[in-house]
Amino acid sequence: MSTPEHYDAIIIGSGQAGTPLASALAAGGFKTALIEREHVGGCCVNEGCTPTKTMIASGRVAYLARRAADYGVHTGEIGIDMARIRQRKRDIVASFRSGSQARLEKTPRLHLIFAAAHFTGPKTIEMVRKDGSRSELTAEWIFINAGCRPAVPALADLESVSYLTSTSIMELDAVPEHLLVLGGGYVGLEFGQLFRRLGSRVTIIQAGAQLLDREDSDVASEVLKILQQDGVNVLLNAKAQKVAKAGPGVQLAFFSGNGARSMDASHLLIATGRVPNTELLDVSAAGIITDPRGFIKVDAKLQTNVEGVYALGDIKGGRLLPYTVFIDPQLGRIGLSETEARAQKKNIRVAKMPMTHVARALEVDESRGFMKAVVDADSKQILGAAVLGLEGGEIMSQLQLAIMGRLPYTVLRDAVFAHPTLAESLNNLFTLIEA
Repeated sequence: MSTPEHYDAIIIGSGQAGTPLASALAAGGFKTALIEREHVGGCCVNEGCTPTKTMIASGRVAYLARRAADYGVHTGEIGIDMARIRQRKRDIVASFRSGSQARLEKTPRLHLIFAAAHFTGPKTIEMVRKDGSRSELTAEWIFINAGCRPAVPALADLESVSYLTSTSIMELDAVPEHLLVLGGGYVGLEFGQLFRRLGSRVTIIQAGAQLLDREDSDVASEVLKILQQDGVNVLLNAKAQKVAKAGPGVQLAFFSGNGARSMDASHLLIATGRVPNTELLDVSAAGIITDPRGFIKVDAKLQTNVEGVYALGDIKGGRLLPYTVFIDPQLGRIGLSETEARAQKKNIRVAKMPMTHVARALEVDESRGFMKAVVDADSKQILGAAVLGLEGGEIMSQLQLAIMGRLPYTVLRDAVFAHPTLAESLNNLFTLIEA
């Protein structure tokens, strides 16, 4: 192998953190290498946020088309063109990806390299290109943005059947007759509701006592209710045991409160979480410490235990960030849940209001769900919120801004918002604190 080429900075992975960071470093005068294994944009653009939300938009159109008569609009028979839905998704992904790649390739002092990367030392990276050629790079500053991939559970005989992941399910060219979803987290719920709306029979198998195990029980119960209203079959406390072929489909054996059971389906989606790509990078060769699940440990500035080596995005261990579960209606979450706040013995007040009290939700005829905020009873600071309802992620973002700005809840209670908007529902929500 030839002498390693030295860079000021190396970034592994062109995800939502790596891509803008590479451009910023190059613009600041750093000779920068951005190493990408597959596609520019990382999971978000290629297999996560962009394609899934594109397809979910198609599902919502199908849902509204079937409900058209509720709004006084009469349509003909609804048909689903899965190949067209897939192509629309592919086109949007390709547009996002190619635009980002073109900008990177035009950036002075930035070298975009397509290769698989792994550590051979604390500041040394070996690259393996698709043609099998190898080379090494060194740098004083290394940023790891290599993300995660779908987890595959230790399920007996899983390798004997064809199963789908969150990536491969988006390449289907026909709607499954019966989609069996293993896992009741955000991936399973989003795809489960999507394919139900596209016409599949859908069954979600969840090992735990509730869906979305990070959420308060009342939030999880309301999510369950919404999915059941949409026709999704959900089995809780159902522990998968093994799988087997069943004609052209698959059979899942599981234990539930009713004992041993089995269920046949045309398709099986594995949605049991995601695992970090740390072992693919051989981070141990650099002396980088990970937690028991393989996520890289970082400090408050995202630096690993190795000076000058940082971890960004999903591959690092956990800060609590805002997120949205893109079921419909959405679940937006920020900060502490009620359960977490009580576990920390905080002196809290909780405001909870059903979306049936939100004028805009009634006007749109999507009033399922509720809004819930947790505030510190002494400081009046907002500690966290869950918004399960129409555009829940957008309402949550307003609460996030209040938290970031350390505004007391009374500011939102007394604010004058435009009418009729979803934002003005915050007036009524926080009025309940005084009730």
